[in-house]
Amino acid sequence: MKLSKTRLFALITVFTLSATVGFAQNGSTTAKVETGRNGAATKPAAEKKVTTEVVQNEIEEALAVIEGNYVGGKKLNYNTVFKSSIDGMLHTLDPHSNYFDAKEFEEFMTEQRSQYYGIGATIGDLSDPDGKVLATYVKATFEGAPANKAGLRYGDKFVSFSGQRVMPDGKLVEVKNESLLGKTFSEVRSFLRGPEGTAVQLTVERLSTGKRETVDIIRGAVPQPSVSEIYMIRPGVGYMALRGNFTQTISGEFIKGLRDLKAAGMKELIIDLRDNGGGLVNQAKNIANAFLPYGQTVFSQKGRLEGVNEIYPAENRSPDRSPIVVLVNRNTASASEILAGALQDHDRALIVGEDTFGKGLVQYPFRLEYGTMLLLTIAKYETPSGRAIQRDYSNGDLYNYYTEGGSYRDDGVTTEKPKGRESKTDTGRPVYSGGGINPDVVVKPKTIPIERARSQQKLINPVFAFALDLISGKATGFTPYAVDKPIVFDYDIKTTDFPVNEALYSAFKKFAQDKYKIAPALIDREREFVERTLRTEFVTAAYGSQTSFQVFNEYDDQLLKAIDLLPQAKQLAISGERARTSSSTQKAPMN
Repeated sequence: MKLSKTRLFALITVFTLSATVGFAQNGSTTAKVETGRNGAATKPAAEKKVTTEVVQNEIEEALAVIEGNYVGGKKLNYNTVFKSSIDGMLHTLDPHSNYFDAKEFEEFMTEQRSQYYGIGATIGDLSDPDGKVLATYVKATFEGAPANKAGLRYGDKFVSFSGQRVMPDGKLVEVKNESLLGKTFSEVRSFLRGPEGTAVQLTVERLSTGKRETVDIIRGAVPQPSVSEIYMIRPGVGYMALRGNFTQTISGEFIKGLRDLKAAGMKELIIDLRDNGGGLVNQAKNIANAFLPYGQTVFSQKGRLEGVNEIYPAENRSPDRSPIVVLVNRNTASASEILAGALQDHDRALIVGEDTFGKGLVQYPFRLEYGTMLLLTIAKYETPSGRAIQRDYSNGDLYNYYTEGGSYRDDGVTTEKPKGRESKTDTGRPVYSGGGINPDVVVKPKTIPIERARSQQKLINPVFAFALDLISGKATGFTPYAVDKPIVFDYDIKTTDFPVNEALYSAFKKFAQDKYKIAPALIDREREFVERTLRTEFVTAAYGSQTSFQVFNEYDDQLLKAIDLLPQAKQLAISGERARTSSSTQKAPMN
């Protein structure tokens, strides 16, 4: 049998855990009833006891039949068969229980640590007018990362690589002077990432001089901030984008960012949870704790295991009182929804955007032998008002759950009254169970037709090529756009930084027409895209990729609307405080 005893044992272990937690939810056993030909009941059939031996025998028998009879039996990947067997079993329970093999488990743990191992650089490739990839370049490095310490800069071209390369199957292969020219950025990235402490040797062509240099780099841990943006977006208005999921570091990053913004004069705050798929719910609790008074419920969870049914209250006796707008969309899920729901139920923040995904299940990681893991649903979350976040998944249609019913819903907003049970916020506003978090103010994102997206795609390479010329100082008449010093991190851009004026725009239009045969009319139709993307390249070169997001934010309709809605958020917070004070007064004992 090609399926090893190790994997067979793991499969049996997963089955046992799934059966223990997922089956017989009421804790009872239902006997089968036999019927005669006329449909009348005869006597209960004896329930066949499921043991590990029974499971092992049936799996071995099924695999033997497949191996002996399936048309492609000799070419079967038994690791794939093994994993898909477990996943199929788990998905009969719910959409979010999953099995992780050893490689996936390591990737999962790396993500939770908010870091990966490599050289620490964002990269991008450049293609010629015919679409052929010419080379991949450095776009930015991260502060303190190996690439930053080695002096790599925007526009440095990757020429060759020597060192250990991680193959798709996870194996390390020694490579000597392999050319990187003509490789896409995703291919080059597979060379740059690898185990901590391993040495790589890169030959790069410097943008500033055109000369080739060999650079020795030791791969290291590269932090990936979960709070990707922290800055003053307007005078008195702080902005924090939580795009990196709820990892082990996010609440610490958030609290530090909150302190820094307050020190910079923040009076109002926007928390951006769009596209945050969740993660560690205790981190969501820690963030909510910064704003909710002592004793207010953050969330509760209900399950069948001992110790699972708990209410989690805020523990902060001096919470921050800044007015808050929280931005959400269809990809806001799980722990993100816990945070948004807690702030909404207590009328502590105005929720703006689209309906969230609707994932309110508690997964617990069961570590299995041989480096694998089972992430199994053990409970459900509820917001402070008692509403369930989880959308219905009873029909078992995973495709619909993740597409039409989930993040790919046509409009992203419920067009009819939610069917779930109604609850009330602290001020008596109605909220509903079973459909994620519904925004207080609906603001849909700006979308463009597919044809227009294709037009913009044609401009990506001309923009990058043109930016390389300006940043290197090779473009006559545009010396202020040359970047000849290392990245300045933690910088808030100003309107005077790298403006795309008429002269610059005209120069780009001529460049794109001459070098890439792009029609001037197409460029004019996409002028806003060109100006935004060009400025992003300049800011990336000077201040890093994190800071470059600030350019895109100035074109973000949902974010701009959130800024406009801050007075409404302030009034909501005042109403919530009055309701809380009134409730406390009513509950106070009489002398």
